Amino acid sequence: MVCSNSFKSDDPNSATGILKAEMRRMDSLILRCAETTRVPAGNSLAVDRELFSAAVTETLRHHPNIEWVEAQVAVPELHHPTILATGPLTSPALADWLAGITGSGCLHFYDAIAPIVEQDSIDMEIAWKASRYDKGGADFINCPLDQPQYEAFLDALLSAERVPLHEVDTPYFEACLPIEVMADRGRETLRHGPMKPVGLDNPRTGRWPHAIVQLRQDTLAGEHFNLVGFQTRLKWGAQKEVFRLIPGLAQAEFARFGSIHRNTYLQAPSLLDATLAVKSVPNLWVAGQLSGVEGYLESAAAGLAVACFVDRAARGAAPLPFPRETVLGSLLHYLAHSSSKDFGPTNAMLGLLPTISNDDLDIRGLKRSGGLRAVKAAKGEIHHKRALASLERHLGCLDQVR
Repeated sequence: MVCSNSFKSDDPNSATGILKAEMRRMDSLILRCAETTRVPAGNSLAVDRELFSAAVTETLRHHPNIEWVEAQVAVPELHHPTILATGPLTSPALADWLAGITGSGCLHFYDAIAPIVEQDSIDMEIAWKASRYDKGGADFINCPLDQPQYEAFLDALLSAERVPLHEVDTPYFEACLPIEVMADRGRETLRHGPMKPVGLDNPRTGRWPHAIVQLRQDTLAGEHFNLVGFQTRLKWGAQKEVFRLIPGLAQAEFARFGSIHRNTYLQAPSLLDATLAVKSVPNLWVAGQLSGVEGYLESAAAGLAVACFVDRAARGAAPLPFPRETVLGSLLHYLAHSSSKDFGPTNAMLGLLPTISNDDLDIRGLKRSGGLRAVKAAKGEIHHKRALASLERHLGCLDQVR
C-alpha cells in the first residue's frame, strides 16, 4: 500500500461507509485485517501499511485451501476458472497477453503518491493537532499559511523541477492529481482543495488561516506523517526545497518522497459484464484496479464480489450480479454499462446508485431545519438502509446454490 488512508471515510452514510458495511456483512478479510491495524485518522479508516500487509499475507499463506506460489505468469492457462487481480502495475508481458486475448487492449493513466515526514521534525510551536470542525479526535497535524506564505509556496511549487513523463498523452486520474498539476489550474485551486482552511481554527489566532497543510499519521507507532493530498511528481530535491517552505516543516525529514507511477486498467464497458467476467473469454474474470475501479477499498470489494461470481460458476449456477441498490452493485454496473468512449476508473460514489425519490424525503422540512447538508445526510441514510436490505436478499439467493 502507498497510502495509510486508503480505506477512506467511516461516515456510515457516505458511499465508502456503505461499501464498508456491505463488505463487513460479507466477512471481508481485507477489512478484518484493516480493523486490527488501524491508526488514528479522524472519521476515516487508516492503517499501518506494513502491519496491514503482513496480516493479509499471513492469513493467506496459512489458509488450508490456498496453494501459495511465487512466480511470474505471462500467459495464464484457462482450463479452470481464473481470476486476474494483478493490480495497477500489471507486468508488460501479462498486459500484452490480456490485450491480445480480448482484442481491445489496455488503457492506463498516471497516479501519484504523497511524501511522508518524520513526526519529530515537525515544529509543533507552529503546527497544531485538530480535525476539521473538531470531528473525531485531534488526528491531523495542521500547518497554517498566511497569504504571503501561501503565495511564496505557490511560486516555488509552480517553478520546481518535475519528473518527466514517459508518455505525454497518458492522462492523470482526476481524483488523485499531483499537487503541482492542481496548482497549474489556478492560484486559488489549492485553497479549495487539499489546502482548504475551512473548519480549522488556529488556536494561536482563533481564526482560519489563509491556507492549511494537513498531515496524517502513517504508522501505528506514530513516528511518520504523510502530507494529505500532496501527491506529487516533483523531483526529490525539489520536494525538499518546496515543502520545507510550509510553516512547521522548515526542518522536515522525509521518510519517503512522493512519486508517480503508471496504472493499467481495462476498458471495462467493452470487455467486462457486471460480474467482471471477460465477455469474449470463457473462464476468465478480472478483479481490482485492473477492472477499472479506483482505490484500495473498491479493489478489495471487487475481489470479494468476483469470488462470489466464480463460486456460482463453479457450481454450475447462472451469473447473479449484485443489486444496483448496493454500492458494490452500482460500481460494477458502472464498469459494465458506462460509455466506452469516455470511460475512466471510478471510485465508489452515491451518484452511481439509483436515485432516492423525493416522495421518501421531506425536502422542504429538511432544508428549513438543516439546509442542504441535512438533505444529503437523509439521502445517505436511506441509501445505507436500502443497500444493506438489498444485499441481505441477494446473499440469500447466493446461499440457495450452496
